[in-house]
Amino acid sequence: MTDTMTAYSDGDIDTNFSTASPHLNELVDARYSRRQALLGGISAATVAVFGGVMLSACGSSAADAAPPVTVSAGGSIATTSGKTVTLTGTVTGAALSSGWTQVSGPPVTLTVVNAGTATFVAPSVAVATPLVFRFTGTNASNVSTTADATVTVSPAQLGFVATPKSLADMVAVPTGYSVTVLYRLGDPILSGAGAYANDGSDTMFSRRAGDHHDGMSYFGLAASGSAPDPTNSSRGVLAMNHENITPAYLHVGGPTSPGGVRPEAEALKEMECHGVSVVEVSRGGTAWSYSASSSLNRRVTPLTQMRFNGPVRGDAALKTVFSTDGTSGRGTINNCANGTMPWNTYLTAEENWAGYFKRETGDVATRGGASAKANVSLARYGIPENRPGNYGWATVVPADTASTIYTRWNVTARAGQPADGTGDFRNEAFQFGWIVEIDPFDAASTPRKRTALGRMNHEGCQIGRTVAGVRPAFYMGDDATNEYIYKFVSTAVWSAADATATDRLAIGDKYLDAGTLYVAKFNADGSGQWLPLVFGTGPLTAGNPAYAFSSQAEVLINARLAGDALGATRMDRPEWTAVNPATGEMYCTLTNNSTRNTGNTDAANPRAYTDPKSTGGQTNGNANGHIVRLREAGDTTEATSFAWDIYAFGAGSDLDSTNINLSGLDATNDFSSPDGLWFGLPSNISGQNTPIMWIETDDGAFTDQTNCMLLAAIPGTVNDGGTRSVTNTIGGASGTQSTRIGKVPGTTLKRFLVGPKECEITGIHSTPDGKSLFVNIQHPGEGGNAASISSNWPANQSGTPATGSRPRSATIVITRDDGGIVGL
Repeated sequence: MTDTMTAYSDGDIDTNFSTASPHLNELVDARYSRRQALLGGISAATVAVFGGVMLSACGSSAADAAPPVTVSAGGSIATTSGKTVTLTGTVTGAALSSGWTQVSGPPVTLTVVNAGTATFVAPSVAVATPLVFRFTGTNASNVSTTADATVTVSPAQLGFVATPKSLADMVAVPTGYSVTVLYRLGDPILSGAGAYANDGSDTMFSRRAGDHHDGMSYFGLAASGSAPDPTNSSRGVLAMNHENITPAYLHVGGPTSPGGVRPEAEALKEMECHGVSVVEVSRGGTAWSYSASSSLNRRVTPLTQMRFNGPVRGDAALKTVFSTDGTSGRGTINNCANGTMPWNTYLTAEENWAGYFKRETGDVATRGGASAKANVSLARYGIPENRPGNYGWATVVPADTASTIYTRWNVTARAGQPADGTGDFRNEAFQFGWIVEIDPFDAASTPRKRTALGRMNHEGCQIGRTVAGVRPAFYMGDDATNEYIYKFVSTAVWSAADATATDRLAIGDKYLDAGTLYVAKFNADGSGQWLPLVFGTGPLTAGNPAYAFSSQAEVLINARLAGDALGATRMDRPEWTAVNPATGEMYCTLTNNSTRNTGNTDAANPRAYTDPKSTGGQTNGNANGHIVRLREAGDTTEATSFAWDIYAFGAGSDLDSTNINLSGLDATNDFSSPDGLWFGLPSNISGQNTPIMWIETDDGAFTDQTNCMLLAAIPGTVNDGGTRSVTNTIGGASGTQSTRIGKVPGTTLKRFLVGPKECEITGIHSTPDGKSLFVNIQHPGEGGNAASISSNWPANQSGTPATGSRPRSATIVITRDDGGIVGL
């Protein structure tokens, strides 16, 4: 690839053939060209024409005419998107200057290392694409010589060696990556909260990080410190859920209940450990930290004032003694997955909220018998009679006798109180099960419960691709066994200007308070329909025998009952949803289903089998889960039909490859119980053309072989595989089920991270540049207690022994040691 520049004839014809003396045209032919004149300017042109003849006349030597340099651009280079490419040019001869420029291909930013060397990050491409770069060397006479180098960029690949399975009490990541512990249970974020003792004596959790870190979003922060900057990768705001608690470690000797009554201080601490954190974070050099004094810092807990918006606002079902008009409420709880809105707000999903409520024996009769609508609804959502309620909060006798923050957890209808619920908390359970929107840039704002998106065990809310003039869709799973997948399509069409609006919750009003909620039906032939949950259509009327719907509000409050009536497909615990930013395809994790058997499978939930454990025992049903994906008809979020297949089946690599390990997983990528799911951001290469999909696990079936994990995948597209017939066997029963599977992932799926003991890997987001990945580690050591601690993470993450240190849920930051994009 060496090209030494030479002069060329400009076409003049010389008819003087005498060799006695050179004609001027011969000097021109030998020494000068238009190209040299343009490249070298007047002085170079003069030297080129007259060489040493004129220079001698002026007293100079012929040796002053610098000879041309010879350059080389090195050999051809093959690379993949996201990799750093180094261009190395060499110059032979005395050079005045040298350097690189791009000639063709997708434009990149060249970083100059020295005169002969430049680097760039290979751009995102969908197919192999050549980029041409030119190395130029210029001699002392200002004459340039060039050579070209071709760099062929192929689509992104996972650029790390898979992390082995592990049972160690440590977060393990690939070679070349580092882990920083950023934000832990109990870390103070508001004034008044001191350093965390981590011995069970700490209080004031409304001013500290909560427990069980879960879904999470990063929002870039402007230099003003109070407004969004979606491009800022060194300073931002993290909003994250605190789903639940590990009470054994929150109190000095664990929780107590003397005489069946919970102490108020313990119950208050447990409540405040739930909810959401909003905390400012920043990077100084390569180190991330959080600000304990930022004005944006906030805790949203089960005690925080809430506002209801949408069709259910003011409905009779929301009325309580606290909110007699049904327009407000207190708090959010069991917040699991999340959603990041393009107008810079945070959506948090209320998941297993039903378990917190106490309901006394006799309440069914008080409410009118088993067929009464309230009783049908409470039973369908998992609140039967004679249940104590998680953590026994309703038993607290508060010091302030006027306080209702504990009695609200008892939904038993009280005799002598108004039937409309305004005298007690019989309707309190209907205030939960919603998607909640929070403005992370306004700590004084009131979060809004978006009732148009339906009431269920919400597992996140992922917006589809936004296209100007098209109504956006929001995808959700209902995380319970045999529940449904939903989407909400807004009435409003998307306008890009809304992404920069300053009244962010008002934009949420625009897109989230009016629209159509749908539930998914998966057909055996790979097609599917979105069935509208609209009052007055089909069976969603007062004539429905299972539940007599009387309004759109009742349909939304009882989305599960509406899905039942429409014949939607019951799924294997639908959890997180994620949308491929390049294709618009929606993925949903189906974590597991212990009730699947050989007689009740279907095409979208095709496996029922026995998975033995090496430590003894076994799990039956769909123990390892799978990931389903769908592509909307016409690739539009407004579609009412779709195509689907199963991207990957969880399984140990040692399980039957014909009927269980259908995705051909091996030791580098076998997994179980997929839960968290997220695609890289389109602001960097990990979210462009062939994006990375991150898969997190919450497992109980595979824990004899490994702790929970994070995997990276570069998935294909719906229907890139084929059909498969599966023979399911449990005990002596067997059955056959046809299904649709994606292509075998192979090296496009790798294990990236393994967590510490007894944890769940959950919650994930990144900076806009993709160079810092935030991941949450939930409930490490959950099987232990204060007297028998089973994990010392994160105190031991640095490698220093931390015997006796209680485990803490925490947020970590993962970076590449070379500063590159994580995963590529």
